[in-house]
Amino acid sequence: MILYEYPFNERIRTYLRLEHLFRRLGELVPRDHPLDHHFALTTIFEVMDVGARADLKSDVMKDLEKQKNILNSYRGNPAIAESVLDEVVGQLDGCFSALNNQPGKAGQSLTENDWLMSIRSRAGIPGGTCEFDLPAYYAWQQTAASARRADLQRWAGTLGALAESIHMLLKLLRDSGSPQKIMATGGQFQQTLPQGRAFQLLRLKIDPALGLIPEISCNRLIVSVRLMRHEADERLHAATGNAAFELALCS
Repeated sequence: MILYEYPFNERIRTYLRLEHLFRRLGELVPRDHPLDHHFALTTIFEVMDVGARADLKSDVMKDLEKQKNILNSYRGNPAIAESVLDEVVGQLDGCFSALNNQPGKAGQSLTENDWLMSIRSRAGIPGGTCEFDLPAYYAWQQTAASARRADLQRWAGTLGALAESIHMLLKLLRDSGSPQKIMATGGQFQQTLPQGRAFQLLRLKIDPALGLIPEISCNRLIVSVRLMRHEADERLHAATGNAAFELALCS
């Protein structure tokens, strides 16, 4: 099954983008090739760009506190295991403290590294990190893979508190949704959302054997899914048959 996720608001959109970047970083850093480490470094710069939003840190901390309060409201419920509840609340507290103790925005300390910032300023230029533009960076790429990996882990470590917080918040959000079997009639599906409930994330799973691509749009009032097919002319065309998929709305 292929999983597609669609955010209902800009805050969750930012969280998903950061999660995507942190996953990529986690894949690239353990590798050995200089090219992998180049893209690991540019990924760190991308995280810094996304994290440069002034209210991101406060949004994450507010969401951590909100989730903690929601979980604490379940105390005394016989259907809830107190030990599990304590563990999750403890993880939220740890994320909150780590993020609160980190000064400034994501990667703020890295901006004081002139060498890294010289690479960052050139990374957005096509071919801008060639050896004749940045000889010191080229020399770093020729060092042992273990040395490069240690540097990357040190630099990425400044983003660890944000990464763990985003992971926790999205995990709890995803766990709040219950998947349902849906049938799209004539390649389309629409659902009116109940009033008084604020959904934040849509999750859609579809069998890749169907060869269909969902185009999703949603707001606080309605969810709309249009199934498309990538045809031989290299264009997307609307599917006209019926197709089944799983849908979960998370709040």
